Amino acid sequence: MILTSIIVLAVIGLLSAVILYVLLQKFKVEEDPRIDKVQEVLPGANCGGCGSAGCRNFAERCVNATSLEGLNCPVGGSDTMKKVGEILGLKAEESVPMVAVVKCQTVCNDRPVSNTYDGVRTCRISQSLYSGESTCPYSCLGYGDCVAACQFGAISISPETGSVVVDADKCTGCASCVKACPKGIIELRKKWPKNRQVYVKCVNKDKGGVARKDCDNACIGCTKCAKECPFEAITIENNLAHIDTMKCRLCRKCVAVCPTGAIVAENFPQPLKPQPQNPEVQKPESTKPAVKEDAKA
Repeated sequence: MILTSIIVLAVIGLLSAVILYVLLQKFKVEEDPRIDKVQEVLPGANCGGCGSAGCRNFAERCVNATSLEGLNCPVGGSDTMKKVGEILGLKAEESVPMVAVVKCQTVCNDRPVSNTYDGVRTCRISQSLYSGESTCPYSCLGYGDCVAACQFGAISISPETGSVVVDADKCTGCASCVKACPKGIIELRKKWPKNRQVYVKCVNKDKGGVARKDCDNACIGCTKCAKECPFEAITIENNLAHIDTMKCRLCRKCVAVCPTGAIVAENFPQPLKPQPQNPEVQKPESTKPAVKEDAKA
């Protein structure tokens, strides 16, 4: 009986192996060997910044594409894409390095605190329950969803101020933090030399008076910056100014004319000197006494 059982089990195992082999040969999918080669030159971060499910999926997209136009690895940058192009015999486009910026003054002293949140300390959950601890419904919640999403340790929360800080040297522009922020206050911008940036550090879309009640540094949509910009890099939409990172030349003229300090200039060697007042504006004031004297005469 024992011997019979062993023989039966052996036959079943052999038949199963034969069936599996036949099925494997019938349904096997031939894979392009270039996929492995492309994956080897990718950074292996699997961050999703390229719009794919991971580096393997991105390698498959590159191999199956007839052109590398629109395909970019933000972590590896242009150097990585050049290697991919060499493997596939395709020309890789030059990509502009990007870096994340936080468009909010976060926990500044000029923004009043209206309540205290005692729930789960994540931005995603707290956003679904209430607008935040301050009166500004657009402001950063400061619970660190962006910190948890960043795989490169480029984002942290300052223990002194509670504000979100981006280390531009570590940031790869993968956009993981952008996707993680429920308020939409993190934006990818062109990475300038020496990590210099000029941008509107506000996302409040309320009208000027309401925005100023929420925060003294809020953008009020006054259009002064747009009129001052010589490169037409600034547009005003929904009471909020936005600086086009590709048109901006870092002249900082907009910083000087912003009445609320909503436009910031970071990592410059020295602050921009304030512009002299327009003499045409002062002229009517200086001529008023003369007009009165003539009237008396």
